[in-house]
Amino acid sequence: MDTTQGTPAMMDDTLTLPRSADGAQRIDCRNIKVFYGQAQAIHDVSMSFPDRAVTALIGPSGCGKSTFLRCLNRMNDTIENCRVEGEILMDGENINDEDVDPVLLRSRVGMVFQKPNPFPKSIYDNIAYGPRIHGLANGREDLDAIVEKSLRRAGLWEEVKDRLTAPGTSLSGGQQQRLCIARAIAVQPEVILMDEPCSALDPIATARIEELIDDLRSRYCIVIVTHSMQQAARVSQRTAFFHLGNLVELGDTNQIFTNPREKRTEDYITGRFG
Repeated sequence: MDTTQGTPAMMDDTLTLPRSADGAQRIDCRNIKVFYGQAQAIHDVSMSFPDRAVTALIGPSGCGKSTFLRCLNRMNDTIENCRVEGEILMDGENINDEDVDPVLLRSRVGMVFQKPNPFPKSIYDNIAYGPRIHGLANGREDLDAIVEKSLRRAGLWEEVKDRLTAPGTSLSGGQQQRLCIARAIAVQPEVILMDEPCSALDPIATARIEELIDDLRSRYCIVIVTHSMQQAARVSQRTAFFHLGNLVELGDTNQIFTNPREKRTEDYITGRFG
């Protein structure tokens, strides 16, 4: 056996992240396995995500980081022949239990995708849609307040407040992504998942999104998949390195990037593969 590859991190002292300031772990994943038909994409991953912090998932293309991210709000349920095993606990409840409604779960665990995907509706209705269907507003006045608050938190209000009836698709790419973030937070989620949210954006728009992530982490548990190690180092407090469907290493972002425990992590960060 080639020991130069290192071994996936399996010990508690490696897998357990430092708890957030208030001591809360928002999500606890235990022995997660993901299969596409007979092919296994994720191998027995256990890790926790603290509240009010950003955790970055990094690794080469095809390593399983986006597949794992989609486990956290059961988006893999929408993929034919995909099967998820293991427990994902939020507030002590396994989200994979049959009696958990995936639609309600996704209001608690919002998601922002790689490519901005505003609804074919007005800017206002993009934000108001979720609160309407989840019964979070009692009339137009409540909706107006939710829309403004969400757009302010996404750093977009001043740019769009005079054109809320314009189509969401009329915005620039970076503005559309912030609109999607505002749409996610309008339904009062506990967790925000981001799957390479800046990969389709220019450097200026990317910087705005990164500033927004830094602001939002004081309120939410945020998990971000990124192909950019520089971005992971800038926005996250904790980093998990995936390779071939395994969680290789998990820890404080500074430690992962300056003193990794695993050779595979060091090789990836220094550009020897990936």
